[in-house]
Amino acid sequence: MGTGTSIGRVRGLGSAHEGTHHWWHQRMSAGSNLLLMTWLIVSLIRLPDLGYETVQAWLSAPVAAVPMILLVFSVFYHLKAGLQVVIEDYARDASRIVLMTLLNFFAIGGAVFAIFSILKIAFTTVTTGAPA
Repeated sequence: MGTGTSIGRVRGLGSAHEGTHHWWHQRMSAGSNLLLMTWLIVSLIRLPDLGYETVQAWLSAPVAAVPMILLVFSVFYHLKAGLQVVIEDYARDASRIVLMTLLNFFAIGGAVFAIFSILKIAFTTVTTGAPA
């Protein structure tokens, strides 16, 4: 094998086997997104109305809060995995590090904020009637 040309340096090295991991995780999170989004849409359609009290009462049940938290986790994981591939493919040098750091902060921060909001609604007692 030659070492003078770029093809000579990489010939015979084979695949790095990195893409399969990302591809598989992307497909699994896409499948869970589809399943959980279908659950959310069907659940919201079945509610009598979409008022705050009704949705709060619905989200207070563990049967609704747990899948909603799983949906948030799945959506933000899918977002992070997809944008990570885009950044790795198109960003160069120091901008790659900055963009990956911002992506991680955004994905983790957004997921934590959404999960906190779901838990706050789920653990707040349902109020009915006019405020005191």
